[in-house]
Amino acid sequence: MRRRNVEIKAAVMPPKFWNQDSGIIPTGTALMSFIPPALLPVVLLVASNLFMTFAWYGHLKYPNKPLWAVILISWTIALVEYCLAVPANRYGFRVYSAAELKTMQEVITLAIFMVFSAVYLKQPVTLNHIVGFAFIGLGAFFIFKGPIRL
Repeated sequence: MRRRNVEIKAAVMPPKFWNQDSGIIPTGTALMSFIPPALLPVVLLVASNLFMTFAWYGHLKYPNKPLWAVILISWTIALVEYCLAVPANRYGFRVYSAAELKTMQEVITLAIFMVFSAVYLKQPVTLNHIVGFAFIGLGAFFIFKGPIRL
């Protein structure tokens, strides 16, 4: 796994909780002190996507609820999702490229959605879904593989 070098400019002083040894990720909270820098964005993205999946699709089980109420509840859930997604990308960008972070987010989203769709919405997972998700997984492999030299 590649790590990005983080250069701290002299004009910008790092916060007091910055881990001077690694130079990669701030520490100082219980969450960050025991989760490795490369794993932290994954954990936050999984949690974020759980909330977002419910925000976007959870209301489908309740078609008779008023649309205004569904929107209000969905936005409330989405706020929690943003509070997890933004730090995931902020901390993740210190270890991964933007393309890797986006790819990771998409793969996590699809994995969570497949389980959500089958368990919560009782929608069957078909061979077409599995093949389509496998191709997306193959695309993710090439993103993380790095530049292909011909």
